[in-house]
Amino acid sequence: MNVAGQVTGDPTYSRIGFLGPFGTFTEQALRTQNDLAGPRTELLPYRSVPDVLDAVTAGDVDAGFVPIENSIEGMINFTLDALAFDHELVIQRDVVLDVEHCLMARAGTKIADVHTVYSIPVATAQCHRYLREHLGSAEVWAANSTAEAARIVAEDPGAGPGSAAIAPRAAAERYGLEILQAGIEDQVGNQTRFVLVTRNGVPAPTGHDRTALVIYQRADEPGSLISILQEFAARRINLSNLISRPTKDGGLGEYCFIVFAEGHIDDDLLADALRALHTKQGGVKFFGSYPTADAAGVAVREHADARWREADDWVAHLRAQIIAPNTMTSLD
Repeated sequence: MNVAGQVTGDPTYSRIGFLGPFGTFTEQALRTQNDLAGPRTELLPYRSVPDVLDAVTAGDVDAGFVPIENSIEGMINFTLDALAFDHELVIQRDVVLDVEHCLMARAGTKIADVHTVYSIPVATAQCHRYLREHLGSAEVWAANSTAEAARIVAEDPGAGPGSAAIAPRAAAERYGLEILQAGIEDQVGNQTRFVLVTRNGVPAPTGHDRTALVIYQRADEPGSLISILQEFAARRINLSNLISRPTKDGGLGEYCFIVFAEGHIDDDLLADALRALHTKQGGVKFFGSYPTADAAGVAVREHADARWREADDWVAHLRAQIIAPNTMTSLD
């Protein structure tokens, strides 16, 4: 199981909430971060992503750890929307985990016996081909998490024989289930990105950073998206993701843009782009500049930063030559 995103030097968190129960991919990814999931840190499972974020906002935990993106299904909208619209939280880092989905059931169950499959919608969507080809007549029931699906199959009397779960290998070990088939995800290389969020604080830049923003248009008119993109393009800032989402407080057709830009708020170029957006657009919400597991775009950004500093020095040199009015000599 490969993981990216380990960061050191972060604040110490005594209580971290995560999407539970124990045995989820979220717990698996969190435990790869040795500086977070150490012996002095209490890991608290919650039933849903909103529950985790609510606990962080309320101060019940110091930080929360939740999934935000999958390489097959794309952004996890209920997490993204909650961070963008419902909470004033900031992302501290992201962690990328290679995902293996397993079909598991009680001992003695065969694949031909399975008539009901439990999991979360994101996981069943990632295993759609396998379900269609091997369990085409089985009913699919939603659970709060993959580990919760395994717990239902193992412990819930209502599940009964013929029930199976799509969950991580660790969930089978925790709940005493047998793996009927491993690696049932539709695509090899399936990965999920998770984020650590807190109530405040921006990590120092590392050179491998990403900044998350919500940008509200001043008016829904032709060219409004282009005007946003031009602020980044003019400064050679790469956007790793651009998502259009309903604003939640308007009617149909009222949308904003959620942007993940390569760089840190401490970078001159990115800070300059944010100033321009704040001036020209209807509103900008900042929800994080943080170290990312991805290294893409670093060389381009470093080159652009160097060019910007060179241009800034050039302009400063020109402005230094301005003659104050009271020192000008007469041409007569």
